[in-house]
Amino acid sequence: MLAPKKVKHRKWHRGDKIKGKATRMNKVSFGDYGLKSLQAGWITARQIESARRAIVGHVQRGGEVYIRVFPDKPITAKGNEMPMGKGKGAVDHYVAVVKPGTVMFEMRGVDKETAKRSMELAAHKLSVKTKFVTKELI
Repeated sequence: MLAPKKVKHRKWHRGDKIKGKATRMNKVSFGDYGLKSLQAGWITARQIESARRAIVGHVQRGGEVYIRVFPDKPITAKGNEMPMGKGKGAVDHYVAVVKPGTVMFEMRGVDKETAKRSMELAAHKLSVKTKFVTKELI
């Protein structure tokens, strides 16, 4: 699974609600087809890996897949029945913060129907609503 090699701060604050729309990573750049988020949320490293496997499995190693999000936010968890106080828990997993409009996955080298079906399979693995998008030719 994806995780940062080195971090400046081991534990982060959880942060407020995710505000606004994506102003970067909101266009299909590397591939011809993409999977765009319609909601704000956290995507765990497990969800990203599961979605990637769904895409690669459906296209049977044909075409190229690009993962545009990276889980760099550490989420901590304390043990069960831990009393109040006693500090912050250990890092449990990492998440990627996703805003509405963020293109999370891209692919090229396959036809549109195959790309659409594989992105649908990947969307079932994610915790946000998504939309299949194509590259806007300028």
